[in-house]
Parts: sequence; structure tokens; C-alpha cells
Amino acid sequence: MKSEYQGRASARVRDFCLYGETTGETDEFGLPVRANWAAGYRGRAMVVYGHTPVMEPAWLNSTINVDTGCVFGGKLTALRYPEKELVSVPAARVYYEPVKPLAEPARPEEPAETGESRAANLLDIDDVLGKRIVATRLRGNITVREENAAAALEVMSRFALDPRWLMYLPPTISPCDSSKLPGMLEHPTEVFTYFRNNGVSSVICEEKHMGSRAIVVVGRDAAAIERRFGITGEGIGACYTRTGRRFFEDRALEAQFLERVGLALVEAGLWAELGTDWVVLDSELMPWSVKAQELVREQYAAVGAAARVSLTDAAALLRQAAARSIDANESLAGVEERLRLAQLYSDAYARYCWPVGSLADIRLAPFHLMASEGQVHTDKAHLWHMDMAKRLCQADPGLFQATRHLAVDLNAPDELEAIRWWEELTGKGGEGMVVKPMDFIATGKRGMVQPAMKCRGPEYLRITYGPEYTLPENIERLRNRGLSTKRSLALREFALGVEGLRRFVDGEPLYRVHECAFAVLALESEPVDPRL
Repeated sequence: MKSEYQGRASARVRDFCLYGETTGETDEFGLPVRANWAAGYRGRAMVVYGHTPVMEPAWLNSTINVDTGCVFGGKLTALRYPEKELVSVPAARVYYEPVKPLAEPARPEEPAETGESRAANLLDIDDVLGKRIVATRLRGNITVREENAAAALEVMSRFALDPRWLMYLPPTISPCDSSKLPGMLEHPTEVFTYFRNNGVSSVICEEKHMGSRAIVVVGRDAAAIERRFGITGEGIGACYTRTGRRFFEDRALEAQFLERVGLALVEAGLWAELGTDWVVLDSELMPWSVKAQELVREQYAAVGAAARVSLTDAAALLRQAAARSIDANESLAGVEERLRLAQLYSDAYARYCWPVGSLADIRLAPFHLMASEGQVHTDKAHLWHMDMAKRLCQADPGLFQATRHLAVDLNAPDELEAIRWWEELTGKGGEGMVVKPMDFIATGKRGMVQPAMKCRGPEYLRITYGPEYTLPENIERLRNRGLSTKRSLALREFALGVEGLRRFVDGEPLYRVHECAFAVLALESEPVDPRL
């Protein structure tokens, strides 16, 4: 039944249910040609129907025709729900001779892919235009505003790779509440307090790599990709950014990279253990400059260079003034402090950049094995994901980089050890850490809690907030930053990401999977402070 007819009662709806919809034409048997309404169905409800006999039932856009022509000597078919299992028994005899044969002879010139199967992988612009409401299992209905959908459509149509790869876009991560400690904007104490107050007793602290978020989809071979994704001629996988853009401009480099990932999965024994021939990894790819080279050159490097040059000149002039007995010592001290902060700023971003000439210069740090055939691995604790990543690192230490991590019991003295661990990481120039509930999906007193929370080090925050953010007047102002919108965004994007994976694993049509990835991209257009 068409989605617009559901929940309604009228003569038109009754006629559609009894007789279906026709094109107005007749076939060679004198029977009306029925319109394939299921090919264009986009409703959320599952529709089970009959009255148009088919040899075998097949799912199409959340609809299935279970009329297998028992009266004509075919089969009697039932659908078990919610298992979605089909049970058929052959007819005892032909009760009525059909005017039109149930099975027409196949035509050799016809391609193996039918119009119906193609329809399941076709996207319609009407599926994403305007205000959209996406139903998720974790967060209920999530609304996408019309203006945000338009922005996402621009990105998807111009920059994103083949949408058949995009079953998952990762969520944004909220920072912790502002710290009240002198000179600190973020500190682990606030992270642990948040999770403890929301009923989470065990968390994992993971080193935050200063790279770019990368989703890696890789198959055992090209045949596996064609079978599961319907993609041919693009190798054994894809690596893309959190906005759905291809990570590597150099396709040869991407092919080498994916081959190494696939070989590591073989060496680690994960293909066989997971019973799959494809996986999705959520990772960080380093160095940061491999994807953000233009940003580094035009924004960070330009700011650092301009600040150092101008402040060096200003300090020289003030020293000359002081030499002529002009009272400039206080001004000179202020300029020299600002020059010191500008140098710290340049040092901060420089440690995350190095030249990339080949695959040997690239590091991949996976932290989630998101999905494989028949499974979305959000039911596994984060230590399981860390173990999977460790095995990949052992299989190919030249490409993979381990993520240092620490399990913390929030009801024990472990918290103090974790704070010292964070201080050691950031003291050596590390970005900071991401803290997650030990369970991949955790709920608290007020529903689902943040799936992850970042706590960045003071020197990394200098890149984000500027060279002089630690000056007392600046840091006090920054402590008033609002986090509620960012946290709401993180929860909604997380729910959409998991929903998209579940739909893909369940074999739902492309438009159903794609609407989740599209919604994540659309939500990224919401007005949120990009420094958070």
C-alpha cells in the first residue's frame, strides 16, 4: 500500500488494496498491466501484500509480495514477523488454470539485474529535499531542517564519493565542561564528573590522535565489494572523511593503502573470526597535514608567522625606547609574553605535521570496528574494539598505530591515575584523550549519555582558541562557552550513524541507508561553535 494511503479509509484506498494500480494498458493475455508501485515506495512502514502472483517473494523498499500463486499450482507462502522469515509449502494441485503463466521464459538478452533490484539502489532527490524526519532506534525521530538539507545536498552532489559506500558517517564529539582550575579550560575531572553523575561507573580513556577522522570500508576482494555494495571498478574499498569526501586524491595511493589494510585483516585472522568478507573501521589517519595541508598553510601557519614577525619587531622597538630612558618595561614584558605564546602556538600545530611522500609516511589508528557481515558491533564493549585494533597493529605495525588507553573505575582511585596519565600525555605534546563509557551504548538517568567526550590538553587548545587564549581575561571569557547544542548534536549524529549501519547490515534499500548519512551531514550545518 502506498504510504499516502496508510491509515486512511476511502473507496480509492479500498480499490487499490483489492485490485492494485494499473497503467491503463493490457498485456498479450488481455490482462491489465499493473504499475510497480513498490519500486517507488519510500514509507517507513513495512508492507506485506499479494493479489499479483509471483514465483518467489522478494523484498523491495520495505515491501514484499507473498502471493506465490497457490491456487494456480504454485506455493502457499507465509511471512514470520518480526523475524522476517519466509515459509512456503507447495500446492497440492492446480486448483485453477491461470490465464497467464506464473513463470515467463527468461530472455537471454536481458541483464541479470531487474528493474526492481535497480530501483532499490536508486536515489531520488525527493527523498532528501525539504524538512525530513528520520526514525532511529536509539533516539526516536530526528528532524532535519529544510535549510540544513539544502546545504548537505550541495556537499553530497559536488564532493562526496559514491553514496553506496556511505553507510556510516561518524558523530561529532562534545568537549567536557569548562574547568575552574587556574590556566585550564578542560580537565579530566569534569569528564569523570559528567559520567558519574549520569550513572556510568566504568569508562575507557583513549589517547586522542592529532589526525583526521577516517572511515575505512574494505572488502576481502573486489568480488566481495560487488556482491555486498553493488560497486564495480573501484577496487576493494574506500577511505573517506567524516563528511563523505574521498580521503586520498591519489587513487593509486588509496589502492595501496586499502590493500595493506586488507592484508592486515588476513594476518590478524579477522576475516575468518568475524565470518565476513567486508568490514567498516572508524579511525584516525595521520598526519593531520595529509588532509589539512591547505588549512595549516593558510590559517595556522599564516597566523603564527604574522604574530611572531610583528611581535618581534614590536619588542625591538620597545627595547630601543627603553634604551632612551622611556618607561616601556611594562609594555615590553607584555609583548614578550605574547611573543612566547605565539611561538607555543606555532610549536603546537607543527608537531602534528610531517611530509607525506608515500604510504610509508601514513599511520592509521583504528578505534572502532563498526560493522561486518550480519553484525553491527555496537553491542561490544570498547575494550573489545581496542583488542581488534591491537591485533591489526601487530599484523602491520608499519601502517597501523596503537591507541594507548586506560580502563577507569569511577568508584575507585583509578580516576587519579587517569588524570596523571592525561597530564603525561599532554605534557609531551599530545592532543589529549577521549573518554567513553565502557559499554558502546550507555544510558543514564535521563536517557542515552554522551557516547564520547573529549578532554584536550592546554597546548592543543592553543591551536583551537588562538595563541593568547590562556591570558586570564581570555580564558575567563571562554569558560562561559555553551555546550548544550553541541551535546545534542553529538547524540543525534551518533544515533543516525548506528541506524545507518543497522539498516545496511539488515539489507535495507540504499535510500533507507543513505538518509541516515545524509541527515548526519545536514546536522553538521547547524550553527555550533566550530571550536568545541
